Amino acid sequence: MKVEYFVGYDDVYAKWQLNPETFWMEAAEGIDWFKKPSRALFEDENTSSWFKDSSVNCCWNAVDRHVEAGNGDLTAILYDSPVTLTKRAISYSELQKKVALLAGGLRNKGIIAGDRVIIYMPMVPEAIEAMLACARLGAIHSVVFGGFASNELATRINDAKPKAIIAGSCGIEGNKVIDYKPLLDGAIEISAHKPLFCVIHQRDQLKATLLTGRDVDWDDLKTNSAPVDCVPVSGDHPLYILYTSGTTGEPKGVVRPTAGHMVALHWSMSNIFDVNPGDVYWAASDVGWVVGHSYIVYAPLLNGNTTVLFEGKPVGTPDAGTFWRIMDEYKVKTFFTAPTAFRAIKREDPLGNLVSGYDLTSLKAIFLAGERADPDTINWASKMLNVPIIDHWWQTETGSPMAANPLGIEQLPIKLGSPSVAMPGWNIQVLDDQGLAVEAGELGAIAVKLPLPPGSATTLWKAQERYMKSYLDTFPGYYETGDSGYIDIDGYIYIMARTDDVINVAGHRLSTGAIEEVLAGHPDIAECAVIGVSDPLKGQLPLGFLCLNSGCNRKHNDILAEVISDVRGKIGPVASFKLACVVDRLPKTRSGKILRATMLSIANGKEYKMPATIDDPTILKEISVALSSCGYPIG
Repeated sequence: MKVEYFVGYDDVYAKWQLNPETFWMEAAEGIDWFKKPSRALFEDENTSSWFKDSSVNCCWNAVDRHVEAGNGDLTAILYDSPVTLTKRAISYSELQKKVALLAGGLRNKGIIAGDRVIIYMPMVPEAIEAMLACARLGAIHSVVFGGFASNELATRINDAKPKAIIAGSCGIEGNKVIDYKPLLDGAIEISAHKPLFCVIHQRDQLKATLLTGRDVDWDDLKTNSAPVDCVPVSGDHPLYILYTSGTTGEPKGVVRPTAGHMVALHWSMSNIFDVNPGDVYWAASDVGWVVGHSYIVYAPLLNGNTTVLFEGKPVGTPDAGTFWRIMDEYKVKTFFTAPTAFRAIKREDPLGNLVSGYDLTSLKAIFLAGERADPDTINWASKMLNVPIIDHWWQTETGSPMAANPLGIEQLPIKLGSPSVAMPGWNIQVLDDQGLAVEAGELGAIAVKLPLPPGSATTLWKAQERYMKSYLDTFPGYYETGDSGYIDIDGYIYIMARTDDVINVAGHRLSTGAIEEVLAGHPDIAECAVIGVSDPLKGQLPLGFLCLNSGCNRKHNDILAEVISDVRGKIGPVASFKLACVVDRLPKTRSGKILRATMLSIANGKEYKMPATIDDPTILKEISVALSSCGYPIG
């Protein structure tokens, strides 16, 4: 049930500022507790935690309590897989039974609270069941993308030291079936740590050969078990570990505390996303990403929503109208995706011809995150769909939005290029290199005044010192986001680039995001990226990669001349933007983030580690060829 605090955003934010303790204790009323917390924030010299002395269970809050309240017949999960031509609807009652049985099977095999379980599965309902079964037992799950290379999976096995691994037999990428079992076996073979057992969910598309003595069939495990109840855990008990690549290329295990995560997510659903229990909510992401954890699985289920689980792509499964078909068929109210998904759709169907074939009257808002939402993409989507297109900003470490337009409180004016304003709990500031606040409109490092709000990562798995070095040491008293940008006089936040993507051209600090914004506004450009390449005279120069709309037959040199003129006119000669090349596609992670750092390493002739999350490694060869045509790497 939505808790009404005050009338508008300013009042809600002011209430949090006035008394954070009261604010979060009131928000905690939306969660069921075995033992209620005595207070919200527990703080010492080096760390802070939320609702630490409570006793709670995330699976109970996400599943069982809805059944106990008489809402068991409500659909919890709508599974839609165009790659397998499969659709399923799972009610909360069905989900409860499935999860309780799986948890019973895991407990029979020795899984208890605090044990780690790696989940290596595709986008199927069983992945959600596995996450919830772990939460039911108090086991700490760590979801790793199904199909990750063996060495990457092995790195996570060695770090998390799981007692068990739950895996699918295969995944489907477009029209390819990816055999997971050899990848899993290879990872375990090269790992120093060995799991006690593996649970294999057999998919019809490819059956795996089970290893006697180690591997257990998913169905057999459940058949020979009895359902178990939820295990109470303390409020600061880790719900999961989610690995994210660090600057060294080694994964960082972000730890999510249970109670704060639930309170923050539950609050966000009604206040930010404006969805109520029973509404259909769809986040088109992957359970391997933080978006999948927060807004495919936990937040919608905590809020009693119907969550859509989509196994497919925005284009090619089967066409650029897939998103509209799902919105129509399931009457989606709120949709969440990455800007890159809309760019892909826009590239295939720039006039939006496919939109008109579907009834999208149920759709009330679209939220974008994961990459900076350029104004051109927002304008295109807004014109096609005639609903608010809301950019919002957050990170794996934060677990929920830091900045957004809170539709459930008040729809604020939309400023293109901005994820709007700070959410309660987030005191966001822009700092210079000395850690001092800069003036409104001035570019700098974006940081958050401590303490971080509920749901934020409070440590890295078995690496508190690395957590401090990565996030807290640069600006004492602040969390370093790693993003750069500015805040305008109205308090609107602009995320322009990662801190490393702010380039220095002959002494002038420039944001690659600002240049990308200009390029994206060209009518023939579907998608773009800008990096700062080394230059012996000016230190760095911006270099643009341009992907053209489908069907564009204009001469590339004409388009290049136009965008160079556009940048000069809108940013100025100081940008020295003279280098650009047309490419068919950009290298991205599986979640759609452009791999700018990898592109930069290629351009500067530096060695780089193949990103574990890259969608298609062959793209890097195309980027190398394009860079060579521009004279990079130098020499």
